[in-house]
Amino acid sequence: MSQHEITLTVNGSHERATIPSNMTLLTLLREVLVLSGTKNGCAAGECGACTVLMNGEPVDSCMVLAVEADGAEIVTVEGLAHDGRLDTIQQKFIDLTGVQCGFCTPGMLISARALLNRNPHPSEEEIQDALRGNLCRCTGYARIIEAVKQAA
Repeated sequence: MSQHEITLTVNGSHERATIPSNMTLLTLLREVLVLSGTKNGCAAGECGACTVLMNGEPVDSCMVLAVEADGAEIVTVEGLAHDGRLDTIQQKFIDLTGVQCGFCTPGMLISARALLNRNPHPSEEEIQDALRGNLCRCTGYARIIEAVKQAA
């Protein structure tokens, strides 16, 4: 299998890796860069647990080859907090108990942050639309949607 050297910025840190052609961004993040916050839910782009920001846009990292991220800026759930302080969306998820098992939470947080970056005052319909690609089996979404509303 051919190997590729890539460089990318992950949560503000410049990274370089030599990877096989078939490695996904998810695998690079979890296994090479040891950032385990991004979850492998379905490995088919259906659940959103692996959502990260790539150049400011939410992507399912299980569906992106790592070589496609060469030169990109990636933000994972670990990169949302700054200077020891949680991002507003993270704090609202805690305050409103928008978390149960927590498996979907990293992807939900990233999708919500992407929405709020684009639209600081979304309607409930816009929030639902932005989270459409993120599945949760525990909460029924009400607290998650309320957390995004309050973070706005």
